[in-house]
Amino acid sequence: MKKFVSYVKRSIAVTLLILPNLLSAAKVDAPAPDFVLLNTQGEQVKLSDYRGQYVVLEWTNHLCPYVQKHYSGGNMQGLQNKYTEQDVVWLSIISSAPGKQGHIDGDKADSLTTERGAAPTAVLFDPEGTTGKQYNAKTTPHMYVIDPQGMLRYAGAIDSIKSANPADIAKATNYLDQSMMQLLAGQPVSEKMTVPYGCTIKYKG
Repeated sequence: MKKFVSYVKRSIAVTLLILPNLLSAAKVDAPAPDFVLLNTQGEQVKLSDYRGQYVVLEWTNHLCPYVQKHYSGGNMQGLQNKYTEQDVVWLSIISSAPGKQGHIDGDKADSLTTERGAAPTAVLFDPEGTTGKQYNAKTTPHMYVIDPQGMLRYAGAIDSIKSANPADIAKATNYLDQSMMQLLAGQPVSEKMTVPYGCTIKYKG
């Protein structure tokens, strides 16, 4: 009971912190809306705390075949390792509502990270869907890149081939990788917005 009460209190606190940002929707080449979400340890993670670093947002649902495509062959883990090793912050966000596909608790999320050899900076929970809707996140995966000044520089698909077949990964243009390499080289992102593909996010309601 104490654990449940503590969880409710933390959730209320997070809700109060994000209320001022509810009206600001994410737009490419505009300031990325701030948010506060809980990580797998029940700790608050605030996007603006990472100002000064690149941040990748990855919406995820481990039961989605399109997500499984990018984890089964190590593509997503490879990107996570490649960029977190360069001081990029990688936040995996789960917006699946309680009772819906992909909704998991912190222990399960940590277990998945270990089993898959994943390397996100943190896995965050968005059970009310507030942050997902603020970013207009529609699918899993759905990728975003935020620069050190807090500007959203890329939003869209992870790559160019809309399939659940891992064999297509090598043939595709990886938009996330392309965007990050261009930004780290001091160049503008050539394709700032692409159409995401994958499973629809299982939002509340």
